[in-house]
Amino acid sequence: MPAVVVGASGETPEFEGRTTIYVIVCVIIAAFGGLMFGYDIGISGGVTAMDDFLKKFFPAVYQRKQHAHENNYCKYDNQYLQLFTSSLYLAALVASFAASRVCSKAGRKPTIQIASVFFLAGVILTAGGLNIEMVIIGRILLGFGVGFANQAVPLFLSEIAPVQHRGAVNILFQLFVTIGIFIANLVNYGTSKMHPHGWRVSLGLAGVPATILFIGSLIITETPASLVERGKESAGRKTLERIRGVGEVESEFKQIMMASKIAQKVKNPYKELMKPSSMPPLIIGILLQVFQQFTGINAIMFYAPVLFQTVGFKSDASLLSSVITGIVNVLSTLVSVYAVDKVGRRKLLLQACIQMFISQIAIGAILQTHLHSTDSLTKTQAAFVVVLVCVFVMAFAWSWGPLGWLIPSETFPLETRTAGFAFAVSSNMLFTFIIAQAFLSMLCHMRAIIFFFFAAWIFIMGIFVLFLLPETKNVPIDAMVESVWKKHPVWKRFMVDGEEESRSSNPTNSVV
Repeated sequence: MPAVVVGASGETPEFEGRTTIYVIVCVIIAAFGGLMFGYDIGISGGVTAMDDFLKKFFPAVYQRKQHAHENNYCKYDNQYLQLFTSSLYLAALVASFAASRVCSKAGRKPTIQIASVFFLAGVILTAGGLNIEMVIIGRILLGFGVGFANQAVPLFLSEIAPVQHRGAVNILFQLFVTIGIFIANLVNYGTSKMHPHGWRVSLGLAGVPATILFIGSLIITETPASLVERGKESAGRKTLERIRGVGEVESEFKQIMMASKIAQKVKNPYKELMKPSSMPPLIIGILLQVFQQFTGINAIMFYAPVLFQTVGFKSDASLLSSVITGIVNVLSTLVSVYAVDKVGRRKLLLQACIQMFISQIAIGAILQTHLHSTDSLTKTQAAFVVVLVCVFVMAFAWSWGPLGWLIPSETFPLETRTAGFAFAVSSNMLFTFIIAQAFLSMLCHMRAIIFFFFAAWIFIMGIFVLFLLPETKNVPIDAMVESVWKKHPVWKRFMVDGEEESRSSNPTNSVV
């Protein structure tokens, strides 16, 4: 089925093509970069709740945990324990800028290959860790892998997907993230009973998706846009014909060539990003990533076992509750795969803001009222907290989770795409690091108020979407300027053409 495209001059050419088996294979393999990211998110919370791991690396936390009357909110407050989780994201932040350059100069495929090598090296060090330094170095290498994978995979998926299915294909990245979290929760539940090395098994099993990603990265194609961008027009056209399954790809190839010619004029993409016309996708790309973290989702996913122990569950029960939230996470992301290209981005985000806001307020109210420093919730109250966490995760999983990655990957023009997306990825990793490093301390000092803190941010996010986020459903990547930015009541003020931009930056050349 051809995709209808609105061109810059107003015509509506059609892109011929179908979703081929080869594209499906490439998409699934690349999405394993998301599974690896999700496994890293899910595994850390379970491992840091295991007594064997705490006894070996964090004996002070273990001793504090054993005290019957220890403050519920503070028993896991340890900066080194938080560094075990957060070091990965700080490394990913740094790596994302290097990955951006590799992505532009070498292509999306080699960037994914490098990510898989970092993943494998990190798994070896963390699973075989003899001291905390070795484990944290391993986490840093895993962070480099996350930085490279999160830079390349969403771009790869957006560029290889047929326009009419771009949202669903890109969301496979987030779907695999949620599958990775769910698998990690299952693994943690099983290995928690494997004394004394269950934590090594949990960390070591990350090698499975890392190996699949490495082998698969040898099979996948390079994207046509990346090939054309690097001067390989003939290979780009052949690849486009292969992934579309037809010989007639002239309209789509012309659009890629046009975008590439514009991109070639840009010698410094980071400087280009500072121009007014680059501000709309840059601001939105960064803010979506910041807001994604300030929903509080990663605080809950990182530390779900710890959080559930805080409200009164025993260790096994808390891990099982994490498994339940993991299932909800996966199933709800499937809703987004189905709905994103039908309902649109804005409606999903706005609906989720309402649902997440209510959930966070309700969780905060229950804990504020019933959970004090040294007691615990009743079974009914604790079960209700789990239900509310599931309602919160459900809303996030079909909205801010996948769309936080999709929208930045589809809104930058080719000349600033990898550089702009690097800012988005690095913003995500910076604020993931901040939340991961600070959450347990914030929980200790703010107690239940922390959930009201996240609710306030969710309210701000809803206002942002309502007034500043345009709809990008069914708009080709290289038609965003004409079809989206120049028509938006706020962002159109930034969209001046090259001559006007040059004139505004050099007033002496203006004609009076």
